[in-house]
Amino acid sequence: MTDVLNLIGGERVGDPQVTRRNPADPGDVVAVTPSSDASVVDAALAAAAEAQAAWAATPAPARGAILLDAADLLRSRHSEVASDLSREEGKTLAEAEGEVRRAIDVLRFFGSLGWRGSGEVLPSGLPGTMVFTRREPLGVAALITPWNFPIAIPAWKLAPALVTGNAVVVKPAELTPLSFAHLTDALVEAGLPAGVLNVVHGKGSVVGDALARDERVAALSFTGSTGVGLGLHRILSDRRARVQLEMGGKNAYLILDDADPLAAAKVVAAGAFSLTGQACTATSRVYCTPGLREAFLDALAEEAESYVMGPVVSEQQLAVDVAGIETARAEGATIVSGGAAPSGQFLRPTVLTGLTHESSVVRDEIFGPVVAVLGVDSYEEGLARVNDSRYGLTAGICTRDLTAAHHFAAHAQVGVVKVNRPTTGLDLNVPFGGVKDSSSNTFREQGTAALDFYTWSKTVYLGHD
Repeated sequence: MTDVLNLIGGERVGDPQVTRRNPADPGDVVAVTPSSDASVVDAALAAAAEAQAAWAATPAPARGAILLDAADLLRSRHSEVASDLSREEGKTLAEAEGEVRRAIDVLRFFGSLGWRGSGEVLPSGLPGTMVFTRREPLGVAALITPWNFPIAIPAWKLAPALVTGNAVVVKPAELTPLSFAHLTDALVEAGLPAGVLNVVHGKGSVVGDALARDERVAALSFTGSTGVGLGLHRILSDRRARVQLEMGGKNAYLILDDADPLAAAKVVAAGAFSLTGQACTATSRVYCTPGLREAFLDALAEEAESYVMGPVVSEQQLAVDVAGIETARAEGATIVSGGAAPSGQFLRPTVLTGLTHESSVVRDEIFGPVVAVLGVDSYEEGLARVNDSRYGLTAGICTRDLTAAHHFAAHAQVGVVKVNRPTTGLDLNVPFGGVKDSSSNTFREQGTAALDFYTWSKTVYLGHD
C-alpha cells in the first residue's frame, strides 16, 4: 500500500483517507489518497500562479530537457510502473506496459519541441518593417484526467502545457492515483521547479468544480463523461476561459461485403474488447451489409470467446455494464457470446444482435466490452447509421474498395476515421479529438496541434528605418 499525497508548491501534503483496491483482487490495497476540499485547490492555484512567470522565462529548450529527463526516469522504472498500473486500473500487464511506453514517448515528443520555433516571420506590406508572431503561455492551466489511461492521458495533457511555459494544477482520477504519481515523481526528480506542477486529489464535484470557477485558471483540459464535460464548459465559457473537452463516444464500424470476414472480426474485436472496452474510442456498434453478415458474426463470436481481458475497473462500472446487457436482453437482443454472470469484477466480451438502431444499447455509451451488430442493406444506409448519433469521436470501415474508403473518410461525422484498423489506438504525433457531444470541437490534443490550446498568438511589427 502506498500513500499518494497532494503536491502543492513542491511539498507533499494531505491526510490519506480514500482507499483504492486492486479490481482483480479486492484484498490488495494499492493506494490511499486525501479527499481534498476547495481550500487545497486555492493553495495549489496560488503556488502555480507564483511559479508560472519564472517557468515561462526559462528557455524553451531547458523546459523540454526536463521532459526528456523525466522520460528517461520513467523508462528506467518501466516494469514497476506497469505493474502498479495493472494492479490499480485492471489492464492486462501487456496493455499496462504499452501505456507506460506511450507516456514515455509523449514526454520525448513534446520535450523535443522545446527546440522547435514557436512563431513565424511573415512579409509586411509596409516598407522597413518586419512582422513576426510569438506564442505566449496562457498562465495557469487546470487538467482533469480519467482513470482509463491513468498515465498516458495525463502525459499528453501535461507535456504540451509545460513545454510552452504554463504552470499546471492536476486533478487525477480517484480510481488511479498511483499511476499518475509515477509520472509526477519523474517530472519532479527531473528538475521541474516547485509550484510548476501541483496535484490535488479528491472528488470531481469538489476539486473539479473549484478549478473551473477560479479566475486564476486560464484554461482547463478535461477528459471524461459528456455530462460532466458539458457542465464544466458552461462554467468556463461564462468567464471566457479557454476549455478543451474530450468526452464520450458510441463508435461505429461499417463492414462491407467485399471485406475479409476473419480480418474484419479481428479488427472489431480489438476495438471492442481490448482495454476491457474501457476506452472512449472503443467500438460499440457494428453495421454489416447482407453478403458478409453471417460469416462476420460467426467470426466475431469466435474472437470474443477467445479474448483475454483484465477486470472491469470498479464495481460501479461493472454494474453499468451488466445493466446495459440486461437492458439489451429486455429490448429483444440475442446474446451471441458473453453475457454470463460475471466472476468477481471480470466480465466476458459480449456480442449482441437482434437490436434496432433505436435500442438504448445502440444509442448510449456503456464503456465496457459490449458490442451490438446490426444489419444494413447498403453502404449508403450504413454510413447514415454511423452518422446518426449524438457522438462523433471515431468510426471505421472494413473494405477493399478504395472509392468506398475515401467516401467514408470524407463523410463520416467523426474526428478520427479508421480504415481496416481498430477504432482504438492513436499515433501521438497527429491531432486527436471529436465532434458533436464527443468534444468541445475547439482545440485538438496530441501532435503539434496540442500546443495551440496552451498558448496565444501575438503579432509584432518591427520597424527598422
